[in-house]
Parts: sequence; C-alpha cells; structure tokens
Amino acid sequence: MRDKRKNRPRNLPHFLSTAVDDPTYLKLRGLLDQNPGNDMSNLIRTILTDRPVRVFTRDTTYDNLLDELARIRTEIRRIGVNINQVTRQVNSFPEPQRKTFYAKLAFDQYAAIELKIDRLLVITAQLARKWLSA
Repeated sequence: MRDKRKNRPRNLPHFLSTAVDDPTYLKLRGLLDQNPGNDMSNLIRTILTDRPVRVFTRDTTYDNLLDELARIRTEIRRIGVNINQVTRQVNSFPEPQRKTFYAKLAFDQYAAIELKIDRLLVITAQLARKWLSA
C-alpha cells in the first residue's frame, strides 16, 4: 500500500488531520456531491483558504423535454435525408410519370416533418416560458 503523504503536492508540506461530527460531515459531503471532479481534501483546503466553493446544480425537470428535442432533431434529419434521396431520384429520371411518382414520395416525407415541427414549437414555447420569465 502506498503512503498517501508521498502523493501530497510539494508546495503543501504541512499535514493536518481533523475530525468532524455527523452534521458537518454530511454538509461537506453535500457540497462535494455538487462539485464533480473534486475530492474532500481539495474542498476543505478551499474552505480553509477562504476561496469560493463552486457548486454545480442541475435542473432535472426538463430532462424529458430535452430528450424529446434530441429525438425530434434526429427524426427531422432522417426525413431530410430521405427527401434528398427522393429528390435525387426525381432528377435522375427523364420520364414525367416517374418524376411525378417520386415527387409525391418527397411530398409525403415533407408532410411528416410538419408534425415534428409543430411538436418542436410546443416544446420551445414551454422552455421559453421558463427561461425568459426570469
């Protein structure tokens, strides 16, 4: 087992040890949970040197909406790719009947985007009400 004192930075030559009660420990643990990438010694060092403690919060109430936004974006991209493929086929055939057939396919794909755009507008309106009302 390695000696922890060997891993201590050279500019911190003095080792301190302390004990705290349960409420204080839980308070420190709560601060530590809100600051990912930090450890207890850095947190206590930050408090002792009177530097500001960074706390990260995350609002999970809109996680479902953000997931739905990502899903809608993916679906719209797929529909756009489909429309581009159909458009390429429309332009590759000289016969008017085939052009008409592929143009109808492209229109059906375009109509599918309209539903996604409507849902997208509803979600952005909800987010705008929350973010812009402050």
